[in-house]
Amino acid sequence: MNSEAAPRGGGYAWYVVAVLLLAYTLSFIDRMILSLLVGPIRADLGISDTQMSLLMGFAFAIFYSVLGIPLGWLADRGSRRGLMVAGVAAWSVMTAICGLTRSYTTLFLARIGVGVGEATLSPAAYSLLGDYFPREKLGRAMAVYSIGVPLGSGIALVAGALVVKFVTEGPPLILPLLGAMEPWRLTFVVIGLPGLLVALLIALTVREPARGGGKAGLAKGEFLAFLKTHPAALAAHMGGMSMITLVMYGAMAWIPQFLHRTYAMPIPQAGLWFGGATAICGAIGLMAGGWLADGMYRRGYKDAHLRVIRLNAGILLVTLTGMALAPTAGIALAMMILTMLLGTIHGGVAGAALQMVTPNRLRARMVALYFLIANLIGLGCGPTAMALITDLVFHDDAALRYAIAIITALAMPVSILVLSLGLKPFARAVVEAEAAAA
Repeated sequence: MNSEAAPRGGGYAWYVVAVLLLAYTLSFIDRMILSLLVGPIRADLGISDTQMSLLMGFAFAIFYSVLGIPLGWLADRGSRRGLMVAGVAAWSVMTAICGLTRSYTTLFLARIGVGVGEATLSPAAYSLLGDYFPREKLGRAMAVYSIGVPLGSGIALVAGALVVKFVTEGPPLILPLLGAMEPWRLTFVVIGLPGLLVALLIALTVREPARGGGKAGLAKGEFLAFLKTHPAALAAHMGGMSMITLVMYGAMAWIPQFLHRTYAMPIPQAGLWFGGATAICGAIGLMAGGWLADGMYRRGYKDAHLRVIRLNAGILLVTLTGMALAPTAGIALAMMILTMLLGTIHGGVAGAALQMVTPNRLRARMVALYFLIANLIGLGCGPTAMALITDLVFHDDAALRYAIAIITALAMPVSILVLSLGLKPFARAVVEAEAAAA
């Protein structure tokens, strides 16, 4: 299909959100399933917490983040739909390949492949949604798309919990052509292949909208020139969000193990609790954040999106440290639920904030830059930082709770400070973007 005039915020626009939400959900299922398979993978491959954290974070994040920049450049110039189709198909195949690997090195390389494929989705999707929705509805649209994060993570955790239960009760399966497969390996194959159907759905039903302002005016060095016009606003956004992602990705990777090691909660039970809280409460929190940011923006707060992100950082400081240091499992579960309900309001707002200040023709690259910084710090370092404190500082697996508390207590005040310093510059950048759009 050729590019068409964007139906701004209509029924078809919300259909596109739903399809992209489905793709994003699958991406997080593929991404987060490792957090519930720590035990079986460590036992099968004979690796440490730190090596496992590299699979959950660095192996995926390094290429996911770095390749986002050239892929964002392609999305700003070519077919965003075509880029997403190729990416969804690629990461789905690489996820299935994870289940066929027989060594730590090959699994590490397969996780890199998953990251390369997933790097295509969000830069193109954010740019696409920026053309389908007006500014006053963008926060909600981005929030709905971002529900893929808690929904996919929750499904992965629940599915992983069931797999762990099966691992402890059942033998390897004998499959035609593939031979004997441990349940954790089969899990990767089962969750990877359905993504090919989603790639086909995008190819057949998602239209490439006309770009707001067109592609005219694309000039060499224009992106770098734009970055120089609002350095404080962009640095505050990306710096503050980097600290939040550091804590959130680190905690999400290790919470099931934290519940198991601290309170002797069985892994399947921990996965069900965390998965349910992530899917249900996380989705509610994302929608609440989008609604709050849109409402504040309509009331004249040009820095509304950064204010919501700052509020999120303050909530995480209280709820995550409270969870990690809770004296009983019941209190820890209550604080975990509050974390997923109130500590996720930044999700859709962070992406919408960038669309509020960035010209259409630069949006995909701006999102890619954001993911480069936030994910290298958050996804690349968060899980490993907590594992290193557990392994090298305390030398005790049971000290994981203190690692979560220490990282949270250090990172969240930095986030709050950086975001506070960026409120006025961000408001000025929004005003200038509004004037340029008018």
